[in-house]
Amino acid sequence: MASELDALSTALARLPGLGPRSARRAVLHLVKKREAALEPLLAALQAVADNLVSCTVCGNVDTVDPCRLCEDPRRDARLLCVVEEVADLWALDRSRLFPGRYHVLGGRLSALEGIRPEDLGIDTLVGRVAAGGIDEVVLAMNATLEGQTTAHYLAERLEKYPIRLTQLAHGLPVGGELDYLDEGTLAQALRARRPVS
Repeated sequence: MASELDALSTALARLPGLGPRSARRAVLHLVKKREAALEPLLAALQAVADNLVSCTVCGNVDTVDPCRLCEDPRRDARLLCVVEEVADLWALDRSRLFPGRYHVLGGRLSALEGIRPEDLGIDTLVGRVAAGGIDEVVLAMNATLEGQTTAHYLAERLEKYPIRLTQLAHGLPVGGELDYLDEGTLAQALRARRPVS
């Protein structure tokens, strides 16, 4: 039995934000609260494992395709926010300040890592814009060199379309990643977005 618990502890320790000690505490909690914590966790993990898909429209992950954000009729289809990763989408959406839809690139351009435009969802983005019905595209790239390089590349690819192209304000900390920012910082960045020059 101990080897299975050790295996669970090791698996949990691989998750972001959990080290070996935190993982062991989590395992002990799950063991103590088997019916209230362990069994619902197992059921939720199995449901996600059985149904997890990438949205064919925006690149979000969900258990339905198209995802719930793309299918939400309350969202303004004329506004499109482009992010690097799903974590960035979730961080922005938690703020509840962006009323539009999203597009996940699946990364950012990086010569050092060998990530080229064709490795990302850029052609899909351009296709969505080319199809019409979008008035504004917000480039919500991380405030890193690679993020800004990606934003510049996207601005060049989208400049021929009749859209308003904006990006998050540079009040975001340089080197910061959206997923780690608080809602107040994200709210200010969204409110202060400006045209891409």
